[in-house]
Amino acid sequence: MTEAREHTLAGIVVREWPHPAPRYLALVVHGYGEHSGRYEELADVLVAHGAAVFGPDHRGHGKSAGERVLVEDFEDVVTEVHAVADLARAGHPGVPLVLIGHSMGGLIAARFAQRYGAELTALVLSGPVIGDWYLPRQLLALDEIPDTPISTASLSRDPAVGTAYAADPLVWHGPMKRPTVESFVRTLETVAKGGDVGPLPVLWLHGDDDRLVPLSGSRGGVEQLSGGRLTERIYPGARHEVFNETNRAEVFADLTRFLEGVFHG
Repeated sequence: MTEAREHTLAGIVVREWPHPAPRYLALVVHGYGEHSGRYEELADVLVAHGAAVFGPDHRGHGKSAGERVLVEDFEDVVTEVHAVADLARAGHPGVPLVLIGHSMGGLIAARFAQRYGAELTALVLSGPVIGDWYLPRQLLALDEIPDTPISTASLSRDPAVGTAYAADPLVWHGPMKRPTVESFVRTLETVAKGGDVGPLPVLWLHGDDDRLVPLSGSRGGVEQLSGGRLTERIYPGARHEVFNETNRAEVFADLTRFLEGVFHG
């Protein structure tokens, strides 16, 4: 297991899983209410595959500064993720950059690719909040957003994943905040109107039993975003967090195989 280092950029805590001579940089963009420390196993796989891995805790998440889970404008989050990309490249000039976004992180990664796609070698989207996601509009229709935590069973078929999530003090276990929900709606619309990512290779990973971000809602958004170089891997029975699923070895193998094709195809 690679020991993570921590950096702080204007209140944003960034974990780095270093590699002495990386052949690529992997920037991991986490989902709503969680933090980059939950991606340690993915980071280990990527380091073994030759990457130096960087993962910020978004503002208001994990160890970073800011009011908990308050996202007033995702464009600001994309800008902060870009600053992390600059940090990674400063230490490894000329090394290709791969962006990996999960769930809300998939929305952020999609918008990053629209704004800064020329800086990327590949884009990986895992259970991405993109396309037609029902939840924000459903919540905004309510007078008060309910204090209903995420069902841990929806994350993975591995019960240990849900147990660890529920016990993690760096995970937010309270209600979504209305400004954050409104930001989701705006950014889903922005990405939908933002054009495709041209020749950038895109890998889409999704469980077909994802009840948090259903596959059917994401499909149109992913296909619209892709400029034609789309690889999709849909996992029967898998839930929302495919990197934490019972078949994660298969997911990791698909990811590294895709990256080999990008680098050597």
